[in-house]
Amino acid sequence: MFQRKIGKQIAILAVLIIFWASVQAMVGLGIINPYYELNLILIGINIILAVSLNLINGFNGQFSLGHAGFMAVGAYGAAIITLKTQLPFGLALLFGALLAGIFGILVGLPTLRLRGDYLAIATLGFGEIIRGVIVNIDYIGGAYGLSGIPKLTNWTLVFWLTVLTVIVIANFVNSTHGRATISIRENEIAAEAMGINTTKYKVMAFSIGSLFAGLAGGLHAHYFYTIQPGTFNFLKSFDILVMVVLGGQGSITGSIIAAVGLTILSAALQKLAALRLVIYALLLVIVMLFRPQGLMGTKEFSLKMFRRKTKDKEGKQHGTAIGQ
Repeated sequence: MFQRKIGKQIAILAVLIIFWASVQAMVGLGIINPYYELNLILIGINIILAVSLNLINGFNGQFSLGHAGFMAVGAYGAAIITLKTQLPFGLALLFGALLAGIFGILVGLPTLRLRGDYLAIATLGFGEIIRGVIVNIDYIGGAYGLSGIPKLTNWTLVFWLTVLTVIVIANFVNSTHGRATISIRENEIAAEAMGINTTKYKVMAFSIGSLFAGLAGGLHAHYFYTIQPGTFNFLKSFDILVMVVLGGQGSITGSIIAAVGLTILSAALQKLAALRLVIYALLLVIVMLFRPQGLMGTKEFSLKMFRRKTKDKEGKQHGTAIGQ
């Protein structure tokens, strides 16, 4: 069993390396032009955002609408380090992520006592407060934003940090802490009755999700040269939420599939920017009507899923043949 698990992990790593090397080679040879490279970078950043929000909304059962605020904290924190102190990019990303994680703890401690719509309103308020504070600080550009940020984000960095994000959150979900987090989602009163410190695990999930949102913000800031407060408004939080709901609240692979699909859709609808939100809304309505649990529900993509479906299909065909 252990050897099979190790073999599976080695196979996944090999596939990831082959995929990364293939894309890197195509970028280097000019087969993938800057436009497609931009969309690959955005896909990676959106996967980090969707998976990290899914930890809060999907696995922990909370309802946060302030993810763009934590992204803004990470973006401005990382940009200040590279612009003002000239420290290495790695330290800037780490600082931005940790700063967003700290804000997650500070916001989570008082607000996570709330539930449902009240928590959504509180986190939405936090995101708008962050944006309002940034607008009024001239040191970081105020309403005009921060420009002249060095372009240090590249495909390799985004790809492997995306992989790291998925691994960390998947391992957290499958750990004892993750099981406690999921139990809060299923029934918070029962979890408290069993001795689980619900506030502790809520804040833990919230801070980890916020940390990775800050990481995504740092990557975003160092790819687009400039950042503005308007980039991190409510609509950005809504975009991330759509990815989580569409993919399935409680499914990491669902968030990845939705992030890839919606990023490609957004790129295709650039000429119809005014209709983008209308199409998003229609997409959500259709999903809620025909697949309310999302594309993946709470399941994860695996080869066993296909094997099970194939066996079930063969069993039905066999039963039909016998009946005839």
